[in-house]
Amino acid sequence: MRPRKSPGRPAAPDAASEPRTALRTDDLEAPEGRTFWASLNHPFGVGFLLTLGGLAALALGFAIRDLATVWIYIAFALFIALGLDPLVRRLERAGVSRAWSIVIVFFGFALVLAGVLWLIIPTVVEQISQFVRDLPDAIREFQNSDAYAWVSERFGEQAQSLLADVQAFLTDPGNIAAIGGGVLQVGASIATTLSGLLIVIVLSLYFVATLDTMKQAFYRLVPARNRPGAAELTEEITASVGGYLGGMVILAFINSVFVFIMHLVLGLPFPMLMAVVAFCITLIPLIGTVLFWVIATALALFTSPLMALIFGVAYLVYMQLEAYVLTPRVMNRTISVPGSLVVIGALVGGTLMGLLGALVAIPVTASILLIIKKVFIPRQDAKV
Repeated sequence: MRPRKSPGRPAAPDAASEPRTALRTDDLEAPEGRTFWASLNHPFGVGFLLTLGGLAALALGFAIRDLATVWIYIAFALFIALGLDPLVRRLERAGVSRAWSIVIVFFGFALVLAGVLWLIIPTVVEQISQFVRDLPDAIREFQNSDAYAWVSERFGEQAQSLLADVQAFLTDPGNIAAIGGGVLQVGASIATTLSGLLIVIVLSLYFVATLDTMKQAFYRLVPARNRPGAAELTEEITASVGGYLGGMVILAFINSVFVFIMHLVLGLPFPMLMAVVAFCITLIPLIGTVLFWVIATALALFTSPLMALIFGVAYLVYMQLEAYVLTPRVMNRTISVPGSLVVIGALVGGTLMGLLGALVAIPVTASILLIIKKVFIPRQDAKV
């Protein structure tokens, strides 16, 4: 029997079959594209967050700028380590353990550095002392010259008074220190330079000792499928950088030997010091040899104009020999960069980072070219 429907009361509809006619407010979802604009309903919160982001970016920028000296130390130490690593590996191939190879290489590096400082610092101090001692004689010679007589005729006693003031100023050690920025500032600069040199040497020692570990840690950051290619590319880059630095040292050493021989033959003063200066300056790519040519020729003029002319011509001939004979034979075995890119890279590096940028411009350019050749071009070739 069917149940009877009660009169006057409609049957209750089935809940499952009842159509849903109303939506709750929390069921409504804001359109995805309106999320940002909806947040603008709270302008103070948005402005506060944007201001914090800007301040954080400024603080990070200032921190990077303040740490510029640290980045320079790290870069110099890393390049020294890459330059010394080939010597360490050569000793390892000869049967010496890596620990002893590092000790031998760094002991030799320390001896060379100490020898350079021993040649430069005493000579500079001696020359400054000699200048102070010879200044009265130089002033007397100037007083007996025709130029001083002409000045005296034009200015009278004022010329003699001015000359006496100049002599008193130059012979006063306090004034000499003031020219250099004050006694405390000069001492702080010397201490900063020595501490920076010590930091670079210690860092380079750590980098040489842990270079393989650093490479392995870098490989772990690359996906496993790409690690063999990344390892091969990294080895090629580090080998090219180390070879380039070694080549630069060889060319600078040959340059210094030539300068030493020329100073001995021509009788120019301070042959050892000028050889060391030539070695340090010619490490700068592109402009190093030209810069030393100008400096050495100008200094030789004080000894003899004829000897200065001979030295200038001889060094100019050596520059052509180095550019067209020595550099291709030394560098083509280690690194290959087109000449136009060498000039562009050196200009960009020198503008951005000064001397350090000029030193690292060529190996960095070679590394970029190697990455393009090994990574970018194969990917483009694979797109058919």
